[in-house]
Amino acid sequence: MDQASERNDQPAAATRAPDPAPQSAPDSAQARRRRFIRNTIIAILAVPALIWLVLFITKGRFLKGPFESIVGRMTNREVRVGGDFQLYFAPLRIKFYAERFTIANPAWATRPYLFRADRIDTRFAPLSLLFGKRRLYWLDLQNGAADLEWNAEHSTNTWTFSEKKGGKPLEFPRIDVATVRGTTVRYLDPRMRLLADLGIEDIRSQDAQIGKSVRVAGTGRIRDTPFRVAAQLLSPDATVNRGENKLTARAWAANNVVDVSGTLPSLAEIEKVPLQTRARGRDLSELLGIIGVVLPETRRYALKGRMVKDGEVYRFTNIAGTVGESDVAGRLTVTNGERLHLDSAIRTRSLDIVDASVLVGYNPDIVEKQGAVAAAAATGRGPQRLLPDDDLPVERMRTFDADLVWTVDQVKSRRVPISNMELTLDLDRGRLALSPFSFAMARGNVSTDIVFDTRQRPSAVKYDLRLAPTPMGRLFAGWGVEDSGTTGTIKGRVQLSGRGDSIADSLATSSGRIAFIMPQGTLWTRNVQLAELDIGTFVQKMFAGKLKKPVEINCGLVAFSVRGGIAAADPILIDTKKNVILGRGGFSFRTEALDLAIRADAKKFSLFSGQSPVGVGGHFAAPSIDVISPQLIGRAGIGLGLAVAATPVAGILAFVDIGDAKSAACGPVLSGASAAAQRTSKGEKRDDVGSGTTAKDEKGKDKPGKEQRKKFLGIF
Repeated sequence: MDQASERNDQPAAATRAPDPAPQSAPDSAQARRRRFIRNTIIAILAVPALIWLVLFITKGRFLKGPFESIVGRMTNREVRVGGDFQLYFAPLRIKFYAERFTIANPAWATRPYLFRADRIDTRFAPLSLLFGKRRLYWLDLQNGAADLEWNAEHSTNTWTFSEKKGGKPLEFPRIDVATVRGTTVRYLDPRMRLLADLGIEDIRSQDAQIGKSVRVAGTGRIRDTPFRVAAQLLSPDATVNRGENKLTARAWAANNVVDVSGTLPSLAEIEKVPLQTRARGRDLSELLGIIGVVLPETRRYALKGRMVKDGEVYRFTNIAGTVGESDVAGRLTVTNGERLHLDSAIRTRSLDIVDASVLVGYNPDIVEKQGAVAAAAATGRGPQRLLPDDDLPVERMRTFDADLVWTVDQVKSRRVPISNMELTLDLDRGRLALSPFSFAMARGNVSTDIVFDTRQRPSAVKYDLRLAPTPMGRLFAGWGVEDSGTTGTIKGRVQLSGRGDSIADSLATSSGRIAFIMPQGTLWTRNVQLAELDIGTFVQKMFAGKLKKPVEINCGLVAFSVRGGIAAADPILIDTKKNVILGRGGFSFRTEALDLAIRADAKKFSLFSGQSPVGVGGHFAAPSIDVISPQLIGRAGIGLGLAVAATPVAGILAFVDIGDAKSAACGPVLSGASAAAQRTSKGEKRDDVGSGTTAKDEKGKDKPGKEQRKKFLGIF
């Protein structure tokens, strides 16, 4: 039985399924890692989803306190929400809603709040908080008010929340769609002395559309000038489709109208955006005077250009237009940094001489209608004065710096043709330099360096004018003198230094030297002989029909020494083939009076000579020539006496010139030397030329110093 049982058990054992092989250890570890990763991913997704769900259900209202605390610490300002508060994802954009929302200003500000609003409802891109430009997809703002200020030192502002970073430029977020009601903006910049109060007209959006325009209007004051402004954003609807936002704005200030237009990438983004500008008004100096820039008075102007604002820098390019009757083109950069700075390059193809009169302080309208003398009188100098007496605006010139390069192709002038003018201006903390200031005049070049240093009181002024050799015929042509037969040239230099805040005052106190040199050449007989008053030669040539026969000039010098605003001949000496022309006297920058006596001595015998001094008197504005001088009258009296006492032939003897004039050594003349260095052609010292004085003592000798100035013209 045991054996049978054993046999019966064998088939069962044979048919039993084998036990499964045990799982390897590495396979179990891999499965556990997969389960861990899966669970981690689920948790990562589940936690934000749970947070999102909690925020969506609660609208994030429980975050009101943390929001005020965290944002307050981040901005170093007090942040308050006085009403309802919401902060959640809707669905992927962050929605922020707050009632009676305020952000405080720093303690130094003049207003308590940087921003406040009865209600603000917005949606913005989450990543824009961390990267790139802040972007608002939607903004619904009710009764908002922003107060934007710079501190007095211009080192920080109310919208920069970290004092360590200084004052950042004002940057608006990008806003795609907005609904705005009852919102105002106030901007204050003490350094620019700018205050603007602007109101944004209500914007009501429907179906995610803003409408056809957004309007802004307001008033303000820049420095001491009030202004008003009106602006429109003409196509805000297009923002939704990334289209164009066309801005137009107009401002009125100090008799000027300024228009600005362009295309903005968003509702409030103007940084680095090119805008077209137009400005017109009665006087360009009034426009630039608004920002404290000093410019001479001009006639009416109309200008246009392209403006790009980049922080504190305003760049105006492609400038074109007119000022008075002159065209203007170029560029201008205005930097509102620690000091206001202007950098410009201007070109004028045709400059009307009337418009150029502003450079010396004349009113161009008076010059055009009444002439330069009337314009000079209007500056305060009075009648018969020519030098402008308008004081430099010293204090205003110290508040800004400027660099200017101005080129002029042609100056429209009735008398003297001027072209190729180039003016370089450098104003640095009150030191104004016009250097170089050059132009071509009558085929000659004039180079000028003028410095007004207003840092010294009164201003220290230096003049240095250089006239390159210029054909006299061409130069005199403007006064109706033909240049036929004239080959002579003239060159000269004026070097003066004085003190004063106007051109008139600086010249009235000036000292230095004025010298004009005439090398060898020819001039019309008519021009020269009338000046020499050699009546015998003049009449002889007149009847012989030889008026246009050239008179030969060997050399000539017209020079003055200037002391304390008084210019004395030093010397006046012109040597011609037949005569020596000499001059004494001088003129005064103080009174603008002229007192010169010019005479001619013949080198050869003249039967009938009226040689006696020709008086040049009057003033700069109205000079006069006295041909019948006392000496000539005296000679006529002597001749009359001889004719009566003896015979009529004897009367002629009074007008006989034996021709003993001594020719000049041209070396000292051509070098512009003073009278003391002048010599005759034989090397002898000349005793017939003025020595830089304007008075004589009882022995007939020149008197130097203050005594000479007291007797000049019987005035000093």
